[in-house]
Amino acid sequence: MITVTNLSLNFSGTNLFSGVNLKFTPGNCYGIIGANGAGKSTFLRILSGDLDSTTGDVHIQEGARMSVLKQDHFAYNDFTVLDTIVMGNPRLAEITKEKDALYAKPDFSEEDGIRAGELEAEFAELDGWEAESNASRLIQGLGLSEDILCQTMSSLPDNEKVKVLLAQALFGKPDIILLDEPTNHLDVASVHWLEDFLLDYEGTLIIVSHDRHFLNTVCTHMVDIDYGKIKLYVGNYEFWYESSQLIQKMLREQNKKSEEKAKELQSFIQRFSANKSKSRQATSRKKLLEKLEFEEMPASSRRYPFVGFTPDREIGKEVLAVEGLSKTVDGEKVLNQISFRMNRDDKIAFLGDTEIAATTLFQILTGEIEPDEGSFKWGGTTSQSYFPKDNSAFFDGCDLTILDWLRQYSKDTTETYLRGFCGRMLFSGEDVFKKVDVLSGGERVRCMLSRMMMFGSNVLVLDQPTNHLDLESITAVNNGLVDFKGAVLFASHDHEFINTIANRIIRFTPDGLIDRLGTYDEFIEEYGGGDIY
Repeated sequence: MITVTNLSLNFSGTNLFSGVNLKFTPGNCYGIIGANGAGKSTFLRILSGDLDSTTGDVHIQEGARMSVLKQDHFAYNDFTVLDTIVMGNPRLAEITKEKDALYAKPDFSEEDGIRAGELEAEFAELDGWEAESNASRLIQGLGLSEDILCQTMSSLPDNEKVKVLLAQALFGKPDIILLDEPTNHLDVASVHWLEDFLLDYEGTLIIVSHDRHFLNTVCTHMVDIDYGKIKLYVGNYEFWYESSQLIQKMLREQNKKSEEKAKELQSFIQRFSANKSKSRQATSRKKLLEKLEFEEMPASSRRYPFVGFTPDREIGKEVLAVEGLSKTVDGEKVLNQISFRMNRDDKIAFLGDTEIAATTLFQILTGEIEPDEGSFKWGGTTSQSYFPKDNSAFFDGCDLTILDWLRQYSKDTTETYLRGFCGRMLFSGEDVFKKVDVLSGGERVRCMLSRMMMFGSNVLVLDQPTNHLDLESITAVNNGLVDFKGAVLFASHDHEFINTIANRIIRFTPDGLIDRLGTYDEFIEEYGGGDIY
C-alpha cells in the first residue's frame, strides 16, 4: 500500500500540483493520465523516491518491495541479461553476489560456512533456485529467446534492452510495481502477454501509458492530473473519457434540471457497469461503479485538437491495384510479390513482425522509392495524402514559423484563416510564431496532420500516426479517421486505434499476405495471439 498525504511540487514558483491525498491499495491497477507536461512521469518519480516533493509525504507499507521500470537503456551494459533481470530483486542479487564471493575464497572458514548457510536459507526463501527459469519465462513471454540470458546487455539492440528492463521490473513478485510507458517498443504479442501478466498480479500496480486499450484492459482506477490537482476515479480509461465528456456537456447546459442530470448520469453508470467491463477485474470494478456518487465523476479541462479530413471529391470504384511488388532493403527482402486491390470504402491496417514492410510499401505507393519488381496503379479519381513515420525532412533546418509552414499547403493563405486553423490544432497566441525546427515530436505530428487536412485528399496513407501524441490527440486522430468518408491505408501499434478504424486487416507473413475483412479483434480471434504477430 502507498499513502500520499498533502503532496505538492513547485517548479520555479509555480505549483505543478498541490494538495494531493491518495491511497493506492493491493489488487488494484492505477493508470496515471494527464496532458503532456502535466507531471505524470514526475509524479511517478516522487512515488518511487527518485524525486523529492515540495511538501507532503509518501508512505509505503513497511516491508513492501517496490519495483520500477528503469528508463536508462545503457545502465546495465556491463552485465548479462540474466544478472540484469535478477537485479529487479536487489536483495536476491546481493545474496547471490555474497554467496559467490564466499565460495570462491581459497581459505573458506567455518565462520564462512555458517554465513553461507544463512545466505542459502534466505536465497531459497526468495526463490533463488528458480531465478533463472523465472527470468527465462519473462523473457520468452516478451518475445525474446532464452538464449540471450547469457549475453551482455551491451550486445542487444535497444528494442530488446527495453524488454529486458521490463522483465527486470516484473521479476521476483514485488509488492508494488511502477511502470512508465511499459508498452513502448513492444510488439502486439508482447503487449498481450504483459496484459495477462498484470491481470494476474496481486500487488499494487501504477502505470503511465498512452495506450488506451492497455489502460482499458488492466486498470481498475484512473489517476487524473488536471487543474493542478491529482484526483482518483473508479473505472478504466474508457469510462473516465466517456464520463468526463458527459460531465463537460452537462456543465455547458446549466439550464438542465438537476433531476434530469442525475437520471442521465445514473443511466450512463449502469450501462457502463453492465457492458463495458471485460477484464478479469470486471466483478470488483462493477461493484465500485455501482457505488459511485455523481460528485466522484470526472470533470476535465483537457483540450482536444480538431482532426477532420474532408475529401474535395468523392472517390470512384477504382482505388488501388497492386501487382507483384517486391523490394529489398539493406540486403533483406522486405516485400515479396505483394498483390492486393483496394476498394473505395476500405480502411486497411497493415500488420507485420517489423515495421519496415508497411513503411516500404507506403513509400512505394506514394512515390518516395521505386520497387524492384511489380507495379501499382491508383484510380483516376483518387488523390493521396501521406503521413510518413519519419517527418524530419519537413522540419529539420527549416526556418519557417508554424504559421508560414502551414501557409505553404493552404489554399486560403490569409492570416485569419491560418490562425483559426492553428487554434483548432492547439497552436494559439504566440505559439504560431514558433520556428518549426524546434517543435516537439507531438507538435510536429499535429503540423503534419494539419497539412494532410488542407489537401482534401480522398485516400489517406498513415505510417504510425500516433507516435509522440498524448491521449487527447490520439483520441482526436482516431475519431477523425473513423468519420473520414474515404479510403485509408495505415500502420499502427495502437490496438484501440486499429480496432476502431480498420474494416480490413492485411498481415505480412513469410508465406505472403493474410488479407481479411473485419475488425482487428475479429482478426485476432480467427488467427489467435500466437506467433502470427
